[in-house]
Amino acid sequence: MIDKISAELKRIEEHFQVKILYACESGSRAFGFPSPDSDYDVRFIYLHTKDWYLSIDQYRNVIERPICEQLDMNGWELTKALQLYRKSNPSLLEWLYSEIVYVQPYSVIDNMRGLFDAVYSTDTCLLHYLNMAKANYRTLLKKAQVSTKIYLTILRPILACKWMIVHPGFPPVDFSRLAGAVLPDGLLKNEVNTLVMNKRSGNIPSAKIDVQIIHHFIEKELIALSTYTATAAAYKKDSTELLNNLFRDALNEVWCRP
Repeated sequence: MIDKISAELKRIEEHFQVKILYACESGSRAFGFPSPDSDYDVRFIYLHTKDWYLSIDQYRNVIERPICEQLDMNGWELTKALQLYRKSNPSLLEWLYSEIVYVQPYSVIDNMRGLFDAVYSTDTCLLHYLNMAKANYRTLLKKAQVSTKIYLTILRPILACKWMIVHPGFPPVDFSRLAGAVLPDGLLKNEVNTLVMNKRSGNIPSAKIDVQIIHHFIEKELIALSTYTATAAAYKKDSTELLNNLFRDALNEVWCRP
């Protein structure tokens, strides 16, 4: 599959006349709990030629490929990615800090990470993940039969919030590392670990899972996090000029190489 991913990335470069700056795994494989039939969710950031940007017209800034042979590939053009980075967009941050990286041939992504302190807003990410957890919990309550996946889509953003309250920086993308850092040893942690094992094996929750413990934790944390974020500050950092310079440097590095 890695060979297929590499070949498809090269085809994208040739077909769209772009340079792929970075490609990583997103979704369940990046989170560390893929099912046996999980797709490969490849996400990438790309750059057009200089002339593409010197135009009075605005063009499409995403590349989406149809899912084929368990391969789901989507990319964002660099200026779109930088605009989202300026807003401390958690989805983009998950890409940047994925532990499964397929290609990174240029310095652009390391330079982006180097601007993290000038860009990152803990409050923005807290609100994003809390809203994600609430929305997914509402979905859970509507279902007659609940899969392991839906529990994990609620627990992951909750644990990310709890991590950010205590630690500086962005939380681990890998769920097991995140849970290991946040949850104390005990019954809850054991149940969460069982959820992960069930997800990896493709099983839905069974009698082995104490759903009451999971639900109690979710409901308690949603209330606590809602109280904590009630006074979250609006995003105020302005890293525009830093990101403009990064973009210009990327154009020179990628297209001015001998």
